[in-house]
Amino acid sequence: MMLASAPDTRGPRARPRRWLRRSLQLAGASLVLVVGVLLVAGCAGFGRSPSAEHQVELARSPQWKDDRFVNPQPLHNDFGLMMKGLGNVSPDASPKVAVPVAPITRDRFAMPPASGLRVTWLGHSTVFLEIDGQRVLTDPIWSDRASPISFVGPRRYYPPLVALADLPRPDVVVVSHDHYDHLDHRTIAAMKDWHGTRFVVPLGLGAHLAGGGVPAARITELDWWEQTAVGKVTVVATPARHASGRILLDNDEKLWAGYAFVGPRHRVYFSGDTGLFPAVKEIGSRLGPFDLTLIEVGQYDAAWPDWHIGPEQAVRAHELVRGRVLLPIHWGLFTLAYHSWTEPIERTLEAARAVRALVATPKPGESIEVGSASTPPTTRWWPSLPWRSAEEAPVVSTQLDGLNSASSD
Repeated sequence: MMLASAPDTRGPRARPRRWLRRSLQLAGASLVLVVGVLLVAGCAGFGRSPSAEHQVELARSPQWKDDRFVNPQPLHNDFGLMMKGLGNVSPDASPKVAVPVAPITRDRFAMPPASGLRVTWLGHSTVFLEIDGQRVLTDPIWSDRASPISFVGPRRYYPPLVALADLPRPDVVVVSHDHYDHLDHRTIAAMKDWHGTRFVVPLGLGAHLAGGGVPAARITELDWWEQTAVGKVTVVATPARHASGRILLDNDEKLWAGYAFVGPRHRVYFSGDTGLFPAVKEIGSRLGPFDLTLIEVGQYDAAWPDWHIGPEQAVRAHELVRGRVLLPIHWGLFTLAYHSWTEPIERTLEAARAVRALVATPKPGESIEVGSASTPPTTRWWPSLPWRSAEEAPVVSTQLDGLNSASSD
């Protein structure tokens, strides 16, 4: 005896709705699986949080408030403008042809600089600095991508210009903050056995390095204005206006900073990532003048004017800290903003001409000496591409009380 099927009383749309529900369930499960794979693949790259005992120490910092580090001038964000910018990304945001570079051979650094001060820009914020007999490496990233995961994230324009094995061991590696384009876990892990190298980082960042295998004895954490001696050079952590965070759950639990390197003959300022803020002038008065400034000029937008200083304000910061020669950094390696990849240097040079500031423009990998009276090289090695002027796309940091008056400079 065959049983008749019960009539479907749910109407003609029931079956499509059930199909859609099942499809969404499958899509959700697939997304969870993909995210899980990514987390497992990149768990080491995400870093570590400070221990509970360490967090108690961090809370003593004047920069600590309500269980996190804060800026004296809070960061402004315009989410609507950010979304609008996604539809107006420059067609030249990334290079379409090979970027001219100067590969480094093993014998490049065999002889110390005659002037006592030599700088080699390796792209973005990675700089090999030789100052008064000490070697400093800033924000090193040798990975292919600025990401905790090796197969996703912003990809570099060109391979590393020198193998880590061929780079002279620096006396100190400094890290400005823990964003992926500045603190690269794979690079730090490759340096863990550099027994003669110290690591200087802002408060709380030591947990990341320890997670990469760096012994705690070689890690020094500094609050703003604190210092440590590396040979004859004093390393001072300077205030910066930025943020930190490797994942959504650890935002601002570690400090961010710039650095001043003060030697017996020379002084160099490294901004890290920063917006413009009133304490920039204090850095100049307390630690300047500087023979050389390494100030970020790229990855800016009006939607996040306090996170990245922008070209025109970088030149102003160079003047405020009393710099002699400016070497623009934080451009020319990764695409992290909407502007064309060459716009930062074009606008920096235009702003510098207006105030007669000296700007060095070495190719990535090129070494230059900064003597007390020498004029820095300004070779134009990048292509001529369309770019927006400061009038067309201004970047102006907020809350600049004390810097906008006629007498502030």
